[in-house]
Amino acid sequence: MRRALVTGATGFIGSHVARHLRDAGFEVRGLVHPGGAPATTLPDGVEAVPSDLRDADAMRRAAVGVDAIFHVAAIYSLSRRRAHEVRAVNVGGTQVVIDTALRAGVPMVHTSSVATVGIPGDGTHGDEETPQPISQVIGAYKRSKVEAESLVRRAVAAGLEGYIVNPSAPVGPGDHRPTPTGQLIVDALAGRIPAYVDTGLNVVDVRDVAAGHLLALERGAPGRRYILGNAWGNMTLREILTLVHRAGGPPPPTRRIPHAVAIAAAAADELVEGRLMRREPRAPLDGALLARKRMFFSPQRAITELGLPQSDVGDAVCDAAEWFRMRAEARRMIAA
Repeated sequence: MRRALVTGATGFIGSHVARHLRDAGFEVRGLVHPGGAPATTLPDGVEAVPSDLRDADAMRRAAVGVDAIFHVAAIYSLSRRRAHEVRAVNVGGTQVVIDTALRAGVPMVHTSSVATVGIPGDGTHGDEETPQPISQVIGAYKRSKVEAESLVRRAVAAGLEGYIVNPSAPVGPGDHRPTPTGQLIVDALAGRIPAYVDTGLNVVDVRDVAAGHLLALERGAPGRRYILGNAWGNMTLREILTLVHRAGGPPPPTRRIPHAVAIAAAAADELVEGRLMRREPRAPLDGALLARKRMFFSPQRAITELGLPQSDVGDAVCDAAEWFRMRAEARRMIAA
């Protein structure tokens, strides 16, 4: 039986990767950060290995006997208050995983992000070869993903069998934290989005993203990156909110606000929620700055070379909405 180590196995993408590997016949070890997401979010049948991602000795022990490492762990936060923590984990942790894979002599699949892919100025969709000007690298999270991916590329040049996958905006069940995209669905279901801005994302079923990780290992080329997205998933924010409405949420807002207004509101939220209350801002400033462009991408390489599944994103949004509703109901029952 093949064995795999998955970092970030209690996270949104990581838990789905661990589950997919388990279902594909792997014996899976899941790295669980002490004080992070509860171990109950770990899929059944996955061995929990408590460790800090940056603990090199613990990582070395966790990797003993494995046939591959899937490095999914990262802090996905656009809050400026967490900038130092984001870089320490996303960049420093990646270097530890690279060193571990090299010492163990096993392949590594690195979960990067479309945050490292450029957005063309001519209205076309970005792909794996689209250069990213420094002006597009906004915020600590995006900088950390660019730097971490560069570490992997250099390691591949030095002998690492490394594969890079770049998920777009995954949606689906099991988004416990939730991610910023999941929070968008939660807020839309609750009617907390009175207006929208002209922006867009490439939405993809998180289960397709999980499948793409194993496909990259089995069919990909080392050092080559693959956008794990959906060819029909390039959607404006209002189109996404319309999908949430079809999934049982309220009608999408009809009022569009200028980006300047959204940025001003986000700056205020970052100050009050992020700096003063020391909580994750509901509307982080870096997110508002990134929203000035439609973040549309082409996953054609992953479809052609890997056979990446292309599940209906409307179904994925429906599954996410139902999961969020069930979780909210369970919490109400516990509180009662």
